[in-house]
Amino acid sequence: MKIKYIGIVIMLIISLFLLTGCNESEENVNNVATTTSKTNESSEKSNNQSQKESDNTQNEIDLEKFDYKTAAENQMSMPKEGETVAIIKVKGFGEMKVKFFEKVAPKAVENFTTHAKNGYYNGVTFHRVINEFMIQGGDPTGTGFNGESIWGTGFGTEIAPELVPYRGSLCMAMSSQPNSIGSQFFITQANYSQNMENMLKSGGYPNGLLEQYKDYGGYLSLYLQYTVFGQVYEGLDVLDKIAAVKTGSVPLVIDGVNYGNQDDKPLEDVIIENIEITTYKTN
Repeated sequence: MKIKYIGIVIMLIISLFLLTGCNESEENVNNVATTTSKTNESSEKSNNQSQKESDNTQNEIDLEKFDYKTAAENQMSMPKEGETVAIIKVKGFGEMKVKFFEKVAPKAVENFTTHAKNGYYNGVTFHRVINEFMIQGGDPTGTGFNGESIWGTGFGTEIAPELVPYRGSLCMAMSSQPNSIGSQFFITQANYSQNMENMLKSGGYPNGLLEQYKDYGGYLSLYLQYTVFGQVYEGLDVLDKIAAVKTGSVPLVIDGVNYGNQDDKPLEDVIIENIEITTYKTN
């Protein structure tokens, strides 16, 4: 049986709206990850081929029969000795430690870790924070519509059924345009909700996936829509502290031009001091 493309339409629309940072009147201006004009033909072909391969892989899987329990245990397990991990140090809040899924999302992992090593994220804010949803950062301008990949052009999603946007998942943000992933990322923070489970169930989500949602929370309407390339294995308390900050809607003015309001922005900047890329050690 081919994969069932599942989802709750209203929830998905809301999720896309939140993760692209769009105002209704300025949809093309405020996209989360605006692609650069440096796109070249070979890069486009590579991205398109990668997307086709991902789609073909999904089409061969029956989600109703998929082993979500084992997949979730693997996603939530501690890193192994010598694996690459990241320590996201947030000023005044503490550290979140993340492991990566390089086999499934090699481009996203390379992009994020290279940016981190080069200091690209140093001093950058979490510009969009929504409690019981996610925290989003990675835009050097802090406006929500900037930032680029290490290749200077956007790239496509890397999606696999075994990686789910559970609580603490590290994902790449993107706009509604193809190959629009740049430097922006988000970390899902939502806890389990009975009301949400009921909505997911009515939307046709597999029972095996819903069973894991009870244990791990997250924001499942993003499942198979956004690239999950990492998982927080330590520091969920820090994630919750950031998600709880006061936010508001502030004017978005760039080069003297008013583009409306920037929503869900922390009233006091939440700043990434640096992201250290290192190897995991058991001792």
